[in-house]
Amino acid sequence: MSVLSRAVIALAIPFTFHLSPFTLKAQNGIWTVYDTRTSDICGNNISAITADDNLLWAGSYQGLCRLKGNTWTDYAMFNEKLKGQSVNCLMVDKRGILWIGTDDYGVIEWDGTTWQEHSEETRRLKMKFVKEIVIDQDEVVWIGVTLGGVVRYDGRSWEKFTPDDSELLSDFVLDLAVDRSNRKWITTNAGISVYDGTRWSSYTPFNSNLPDAIVPAIAIDANDVKWFGTLSGLARFDGRTWKVWNTKNSPLPNNQVNDIAIDGDGLLWLATNDGVAVFDGEDNWVVFTSKNCKLPAGNTYKVCHDNRGNHWFGNDSKGLSKLSGFTMPAKSTQSGSLSSTSYNDGPSDENVRIQPNLEEGYITLTIESPSALVTFINKDGKTVKTVDGYVSGKKIKINKMPKGMYTVSVKTIRGEKRIKFNLK
Repeated sequence: MSVLSRAVIALAIPFTFHLSPFTLKAQNGIWTVYDTRTSDICGNNISAITADDNLLWAGSYQGLCRLKGNTWTDYAMFNEKLKGQSVNCLMVDKRGILWIGTDDYGVIEWDGTTWQEHSEETRRLKMKFVKEIVIDQDEVVWIGVTLGGVVRYDGRSWEKFTPDDSELLSDFVLDLAVDRSNRKWITTNAGISVYDGTRWSSYTPFNSNLPDAIVPAIAIDANDVKWFGTLSGLARFDGRTWKVWNTKNSPLPNNQVNDIAIDGDGLLWLATNDGVAVFDGEDNWVVFTSKNCKLPAGNTYKVCHDNRGNHWFGNDSKGLSKLSGFTMPAKSTQSGSLSSTSYNDGPSDENVRIQPNLEEGYITLTIESPSALVTFINKDGKTVKTVDGYVSGKKIKINKMPKGMYTVSVKTIRGEKRIKFNLK
């Protein structure tokens, strides 16, 4: 079995079992972690997830499994080709058919009774290493293939697009999406290609404000705005203007955004190399990492939502996580960063936590308010560093500060909280 598809992002990138998952309560939600130690999930390296009614499908480097209620089913027991097979993408169509994208066997369909394998087309079109599958408004299936371009399948005939016979930027396809006008948006390791059925157009860092040529993820919201996950942050494109969020201008935990999913409330869920961020598209963020909740450490590669309000996250080596009962905190009546004159100097009930990362020379603060004035005061009472307009989760560099004991003053609209901090 090839491991090529496992490195896609880095290169840029009936047997049933009883379930006993590891469940913990966290602030604003409950986390449940499924891995091979605590459950019968088929692998810890989760490369694909999708929800269908009351079912959760998960693909890993070891195959395909399904969670129904509290029971996992390993589908290698039904189709031996899935045993030890990398499942890279999953999609359920309007008919309830599950489409499975694999490394070695191309696209496989499962209707609950019958498996349909397209072996001849996989061989003829060199359709191994399937990375993404979407269905457009005409019920045409579009298949993104790593190092193989894009394949179109209308239920009868197959057509392949590569840079050699079209204006597709690269055959290294990373993600696909269909917009309101039925245009196909294809993200690659060389930028974004758009195909309307006749004409091609493209966006790269050279002809637009796309921040990076490598684009692992795309999502399109209810207003037909395109959101791109890149190796240099999150990009928004409304057809005219671009806006970019990264670790320097937002609480985004890592600039490599591997996946994007938009929930029923219009919130963006971003899977990154250092945790998950929830973003309302304007100025409200919540960040989950292994330091502030029970989300496993490591790279989060996949995110999806089910119809019961649960949020699911696939880790590259530590299994599948579920967040239930989450509610996005209400935005402050004040938008953007608060000025220092807006802060309350009185006592505060603000919940503040410091997460140091001394080896890399920074700390982060977790706060509940939308913004804070953070001041580092040394043992002599002198101010050494001030950060105005601080937002929760953003990195504060401390590698150039003198060693010693500090008082960290955190002022928000709720008041001031002081915490002792020893920089060794």
